[in-house]
Parts: sequence; structure tokens; C-alpha cells
Amino acid sequence: MNSVPPSSGMAGRQDLTLAGETSPDQAPGLPDDLRRDVESVARLDAVPSILDVVCRITGMRFAAVARVTEEHWVACRTLDSIGFGLRPGDELQIATTLCRETWQSGEPVVVGNVSESAAYCHHPVPAMHGFQSYISVPIILSDGRFFGTLCAIDPLPTRLENPETLGMFRLFAELIAAQLKADEELLRTRAELVEQRELAELREQFIAVLGHDLRNPVASISSGTRLLGRSVQDESGRRILALMQSSVLRVSGLINNLMDFARARLGDGLVLDTTGRDPLGEVLENTVSELRSIHPDRAIESRIAITRPVAADQARIAQLLSNLLGNALTHGAADSPIRIGAATENNSFELWVANSGTPIPPDVLPGLFRPFFRGSLRPNQEGLGLGLFIASEIARVHGGTLAAASDPGETRFTFRMPLGHPPEGSR
Repeated sequence: MNSVPPSSGMAGRQDLTLAGETSPDQAPGLPDDLRRDVESVARLDAVPSILDVVCRITGMRFAAVARVTEEHWVACRTLDSIGFGLRPGDELQIATTLCRETWQSGEPVVVGNVSESAAYCHHPVPAMHGFQSYISVPIILSDGRFFGTLCAIDPLPTRLENPETLGMFRLFAELIAAQLKADEELLRTRAELVEQRELAELREQFIAVLGHDLRNPVASISSGTRLLGRSVQDESGRRILALMQSSVLRVSGLINNLMDFARARLGDGLVLDTTGRDPLGEVLENTVSELRSIHPDRAIESRIAITRPVAADQARIAQLLSNLLGNALTHGAADSPIRIGAATENNSFELWVANSGTPIPPDVLPGLFRPFFRGSLRPNQEGLGLGLFIASEIARVHGGTLAAASDPGETRFTFRMPLGHPPEGSR
């Protein structure tokens, strides 16, 4: 490697050429777009190694990645063993650099010995900076834009005019361009991810507020229909009240699902209350009876045989059954009964709902428990597509599982949970 005192041939250089000597985050005169470009290069882990390899192989003692435009030359990353004094964010007057010629032509500039070069022996730039060897290779981005240069200088002559050296610089320039593209895409992806997370949180907050604000008017309507039921005597009025009660129950279920969805997605989760005193079997029978009264034209068969205590949130298990039964009423064949079973056996509690009708396609089954999922069976069906998602969440917080199976004979949803210990998160 060449050896020369750091000050040799370089005296007076800084006072003549430096437009600024502050770090990039302290350079008030640097345009924002150039500042961002300097920061982009600073994030590339490979650049210091590239500059080190360039200096080791060529013997040159100053190398840099520079951002070059028609009006600016800005150091993005430097390796300086000769006291040239440039740091990231420092700017040279573009007219005092040979990189301007690289920017103008789009081609490398290679000078191994200025004193012996017909083109550069009388050029003012080498004399101004006191260097004898110089190389500058353009960094061209994937979209064809000129970013800057990979360049190196030294006060002593260096063997540069050979295909191996130029090929190495070209290869490193292409690598820097590829890394800049990857960094840009990574930043864009991160920004989009942050934006999507913020939008998702706003949507879920909106759902929570909407569900909360809808509860009071629905409760008022429900109370009104119960009061009217005591005074309406004619059959036509009773039918209208029955429709109103059915609609109120359905809207209440939608609101509950919305609220539970917001709790699950906003991070609070579903809180379980296992302090209920009523037998779980009676709670489930009441849920079935309520839905029978709303759908008197549908056959609903149930066989509930719970012989052991079940440490569970009774209201949540009833909600799970209601959601599964509502799904069966929507998708099941109207001329076939819906079958419900619940039992405690083999140290576990099992609840299942089955219906006949068109089977669920195999490609639809994996997505059934996703929120707002409708599938391809009835794309125009009413509802938000939250019932099965909430049911699966209830199963999960009870330490159990909810699974679906479907064939031409029947479609069955089965919930299983272990007995013996209260579910995690219960109170």
C-alpha cells in the first residue's frame, strides 16, 4: 500500500472546497431529500466493508459513497486514512469534483496518474485537492436514476487502468444500488404496515363505540315490545310483535358480537365469569327454547346430559351455542331438524350442533372462524360474519377447541373443553 503523511499534498484543501463540515443531522443547509439519501446509505451495513475492500485492493486511502446531483456533491459514507476531512453529510462544491463528469456522462472516470494523464495533468480539480490517482463509478438505481458515485482518491499514483479494478468498482456500485432499492422497499413496507395498523385500530375502536351506543336504543325497543305483548290481543298484532322481538334479538346478538370482536382484537380479550350458580344444562335448554320460540317453523332437537360440574362462564357457553345454532338455522336445510347435543364424559365437556344441507366445501373450512368471513356458500347472506369467530374465541379462552366437519350427510360444529380446572383468565 502507498505510504504518505496525511498532510502531504493536501494542505489548504478544506478551506477551498468544503461547503459544510457538520454531521448530516446537524447540516441545516442540506435539502431534505439529500439528507434522506445520506441516511439511506448510512443504514446499509455493507457499505463500510465495501469501502474497506476498495482501499485494501487498490491501495488508495480515501474512499466514499457520494450523492451527486447537478448542483450538489454530498458525502454519504467515507473511509478516510489521509485526513481529507469529509464526514457523512459534508458537502463539496460540485464544480470542484471530478464526480460532476461522471454525472454528466454516466460513465466512470479513472485516472491512475494525474501527472502522466493528457486529459487531467492540467486539470484544476486534482491540483486543488492534491491527488494523483482518482476513480469514480456511477451508482445507477433500478429505475435508471443516477444516485451518485463510488469514488476513491490518493495523493500518490495508483494502478487503476485495468479491467479487474474497474469491474470491482462496477460490481460494488451495483450492489449499493440494489441495497438502496431494498432499503426503500423496506421503509415503504414498514410505513404501510404502520398505516394499516392505525387504520385497523381506528376501525376496531369505531366498532366498539358503535356497539356500545347501539345497546341503549335496542334495550328500549326490547322493553317496549314486552310491554306491548301484555296488551295486544289480536293474532295479527301478536305476529307483528313476534317479528319485532325476533329482530330485536338478532340485533342484540349482532351488537354483542361486535363488542366481543372489539375486545378480542383490541387486546383486552374476553373475560370469563365462572361464578354462575344455575346448572349449565338449564342455561343451555333456555337458549334452545328461546330460539325455538323465534323460529317456530324449524325443528330443533336437543339432548343435553350434563352430569358433572363444568367450570365455565355459563353466559359465554350459551352465547357459543346461540351462535352455532344461529349458523345452523341460516345454512341448514329448512326441511330437516337441527340436532344439538351436550354431555360430560371422559373428563371433558362436549357441545355440538349439527344440520343437514349443502356441505361446506373443503377450501372454505379453514377460514370459517376468521372474522367477517362469509365463504362461497351464500355470499349475499345477512349478518357480519362474526358469529363463528366469537364462538371460536369463547372456546379458546375456555382452554377448549371448536372444530367443524362437513360432508353430504351433515355439517357439525363441536366444542370440547377439559373439566376440573377453571379456565385461564376467569374470575
